[in-house]
Amino acid sequence: MTLWHGRFSQKTNNDAFALNASISFDQRMAEQDVRGSLAWAEALHKANVLTAAEHTQIQAGLRQIEAEFQSLAFTFNPDDEDIHTAVERRLGEIIGPLAGKLHTGRSRNDQVATDFRLWLLDHIPALDAALNELQSALVERAKSDLSPLSSGEGWGEGAIIMPGYTHLQRAQPILLSHWWLSHLMPLKRDQARLAEMTRRVAIMPLGSGALAGVPYPIDRIALAESLGFDAPSSNSLDAVSDRDFAAEFLFVAALIGTHLSKLAEQMVLFTSAEFGFFELDDAFSTGSSLMPQKKNPDPFELARGKAGTLLGYLTGLMATLKGLPSTYDKDLQEDKVPVFAAFDTLIAMLPVLAGALQTLTVNPARMEAAIDASMMATDLADYLVAREVPFREAHAISGEIVRAAIKKGKPLDALSLVEFQKVNAVFDQDVYQVFDAQSSIAKRAAFGGTAPDAVKAQIERAKEELKREK
Repeated sequence: MTLWHGRFSQKTNNDAFALNASISFDQRMAEQDVRGSLAWAEALHKANVLTAAEHTQIQAGLRQIEAEFQSLAFTFNPDDEDIHTAVERRLGEIIGPLAGKLHTGRSRNDQVATDFRLWLLDHIPALDAALNELQSALVERAKSDLSPLSSGEGWGEGAIIMPGYTHLQRAQPILLSHWWLSHLMPLKRDQARLAEMTRRVAIMPLGSGALAGVPYPIDRIALAESLGFDAPSSNSLDAVSDRDFAAEFLFVAALIGTHLSKLAEQMVLFTSAEFGFFELDDAFSTGSSLMPQKKNPDPFELARGKAGTLLGYLTGLMATLKGLPSTYDKDLQEDKVPVFAAFDTLIAMLPVLAGALQTLTVNPARMEAAIDASMMATDLADYLVAREVPFREAHAISGEIVRAAIKKGKPLDALSLVEFQKVNAVFDQDVYQVFDAQSSIAKRAAFGGTAPDAVKAQIERAKEELKREK
């Protein structure tokens, strides 16, 4: 029998029941549903709604159900509409009509909101750990590529350099380690957002009833503490309708996906023959069913593609929430599938990307060969600034030098001193020192810059932060 059978004279249409049912996906909250029911039974007992004997019997039945879920022995019935119905039905099979007392004062409206929040609180740590694993892979890459020579070498000796890009055009030389760390920082912000949203997830709706609150003297503060929440919800109307936490989780998931996609796009480019900066390990590559020579970066292409899917989950739920008129509406049943799917997507993806980064091969010679003298044009302007030429004028002069080199078909450092001085007499023989990429990198030693010591400081901070988080 459905939970509302008393009001109706006919059985629900089979197709309508199937559409209405959520057991196919909300059974993932089985453990949380039992935990919430145990806490609710305790609260009812303390409120003198259940006798000690009734409480003991209900508790024993719920513990048995909990064990059945853990051992995968629990059997769902075709008439189980949702996880709450399934648990209550099974409790009735175990202890009889007394099971009906458990739902006293409780609605599936506050029950499902509580289960859902508990599920997120239980699973956010796994996502946080997966983010940590990927961050660790990035830090280790940065560390090894900053000092790729023997362990006796100092920081930055032999550090791998690469062209930095803006607008996908070669811009300035940077350390590869600095580039790795640039992908670490967004993930750290994602972790911070997860931690911040956890505080908003940790608000307990249980005890709000269908919408108006519970008519029994339930100690909701004690109930919240028993379930691991920070506090009970402050308004029963809001409590059963609030899905901000689900939307916020999907936003964080979509932003993580966006950051992974940005990394993935560059990995796809940099592993191509046109760039050749990296080669993925065979274990993290795929081939072609037709072309034997192919080695494809599928894990990163999938990461790039799944970013769009994650964004879709967010926009779908936001569209659902935007027009709801009251406290609980059945539309809210659409909240769990995207959250579960987003979690599953990230948990599957993050370890694979970490493994791919840990095992790839770097081609330093290919990177260094991609650096040309024109990338030191800003250093050329700085050379003039050091000789008291205002930067705007220095920038224009450097631009003229670049234009002259292009016109003559020469690299900047192949221009003669006479050709430099033809543009401006300030240039002297030492101008050619400007075109050393290592020197250019070393100058950028300010906090957060690409110089070896600045990158070393970034690595040390990142290692300490990861250690604390773990």
